[in-house]
Parts: sequence; structure tokens; C-alpha cells
Amino acid sequence: MAKIYVTRKLPEEVESRLSEHFDVRSWEYEDEPVPRETLLEEIKDVDGVFCMITEQMDEEVLEAGEKLQVVANMAVGHNNIDVEAATARGITVTNTPDVLTETTADLAFALLMASARRLPETSDILRKGEWGAWSPLQFTGQDVFGATLGIIGLGRIGEAVVQRTHGFKMNVLYHSRTRKPEKESALGIHYEEQDTLLQKSDFVMLLLPYSSESHHLIGQRELALMKKRAILINASRGGIVDEDALYHALANNEIWGAGLDVYEQEPLPADHPLLTLSNVTALPHIGSATVKTRLAMAHLAVDNLIAVLDGKEAVTAVNH
Repeated sequence: MAKIYVTRKLPEEVESRLSEHFDVRSWEYEDEPVPRETLLEEIKDVDGVFCMITEQMDEEVLEAGEKLQVVANMAVGHNNIDVEAATARGITVTNTPDVLTETTADLAFALLMASARRLPETSDILRKGEWGAWSPLQFTGQDVFGATLGIIGLGRIGEAVVQRTHGFKMNVLYHSRTRKPEKESALGIHYEEQDTLLQKSDFVMLLLPYSSESHHLIGQRELALMKKRAILINASRGGIVDEDALYHALANNEIWGAGLDVYEQEPLPADHPLLTLSNVTALPHIGSATVKTRLAMAHLAVDNLIAVLDGKEAVTAVNH
């Protein structure tokens, strides 16, 4: 029976399914990542690893896995894995796309609305007993209905977000590495070069994968192009935004606000400068966090492990 290592405690139904097929060892904590030294030791004699985005599956770790055949990542993104090093060693890397598309699109649009109408900020004011007399401009936010949304990265999640804009009669612009004319007519969206999109949009939403090319894609120059009343929404990966530049732009009212679900360092330290700003809506990376979706992601990771260790093609391979 093939041996696998699981880097986090999983729901009982997923653990039971794994135990039917494999000799399973696992880290027994749900909310605490496996220490690196433990991972390096546990990986030595296993055939597969079921991991999370919190594990850095770099060359050192992959090299330690002398029998390793598959790394099943419970996420769409895989920048925590050195895919090139895995491929060189004949290790299959898999991810969990598609099953979280609609859930993540829900969260991205909810983050847009919460940021526009200052929901976390004003809820805190109410709870602290600081709600004073009504005044004409008290707690005013930005309109979503009829606004212009610029999406950078029109993948599956981006397309799902566009569907959610129709009820709000939003004007949607997009920019992606490859223009998609067939999507423009089908979805009623317009392609723009990135700089033009930044200049025209009331909301700029980032929905692209992280890579060396997209590192700090949004920095001081790009933020300066945005409208002073614009809101930046990042529901993709933290490294895409230069957080120092973003803090400066927000603190100096160069843009109106930001809604963030992802960060360069996760978990985000409680003393991070961005958390001192009232015009930042900050969430703890909950894009796919519904019970149904997280279970679907886990089961897809199991499907990949079963397929590869049974000598078949992975269901959702990152490399080949």
C-alpha cells in the first residue's frame, strides 16, 4: 500500500477516504502548519504528499522525498511548489481548480461591496458605541451600481465575477495576457491596456495567478494612475501588490480604499501598517472558505493522489 503524508488535519470523511487507499501519516493540527523540520523528516519515505499553500515544497523538500511521486496541493495556486524542480524529478504536481470558482467570485464581489460601503469600518464604530448623530455625509461610501469595474486577469473566476456585475449594470473592462474577443461579446466586456484600465476604473480587481512576471504588478506607478476615488480589490495573491506602495497611496488619499483577502506574508502580522488604516477592508484569505467548496477541494486532491499512485493520469495536473 502506498504511503502518503498529509500536512494538516482534514475532515473525517476525507481522512476516511484516504485511509481506504493509503497508509496515511498526518500532522494532527487543523489550524497550525506543519513545521518544516517535521515535513523534511516525514517526506523521506512517502509516495505522495497532500499539502496546503502554507507548505513551501521547494527543492530541498522535494529532494528529501526519495520515493515521492505526487504532490497534491489543496489550492488552485501552486506558487508554494517548485514545479520545475518537481518535474525534473518526475514528480507530478496537482491542484484543485474549477471547484472553487463560484465561491471565490462570491467573496471577491462581496469584498468589493464591503469596501465600497465601508461595512467593516462602520460596524466597528457601531459596536464601540461611537455612532453619533446623523449627518449628511456621515459614513458615505462609493456607488457600485453603474460603476466601472476593471478586472486584471480574466480566468474562470474573473468570468464568474463578470456574471455578478450584470445585476448592478456595471461597465466592465478587462486586461489579461491574452485578449479574449469571444468573451467580450459573450460577457459584454471591453478589453483595455492595463494603464488605461487603471485610469478608467472605479474599482480595480486583481484575479490573476502569482508568478515572477506578476510580482508587484501593482506598485507606486500603477497606483498613481488610478482615480482618487478608486478602490483596489485583491482576491488573487499577495505578492502581486507592492504593499508598501499601497499603504502610502491609501494613507495619503491617493486612492480611496482597498479590499484585501491576500497578503505577501500570511498570516498577516497584527501590527502590519495596512491594518492601521480605516480605508482598508482586510480579510484572512477566505476566498474559497465555504464548507461545500473546501470539501470539494479536499476530495479533488484525494482523486489526484489515487490516480497518480495507481499509475494513471492525474485529474488536474499542473505539470506533465
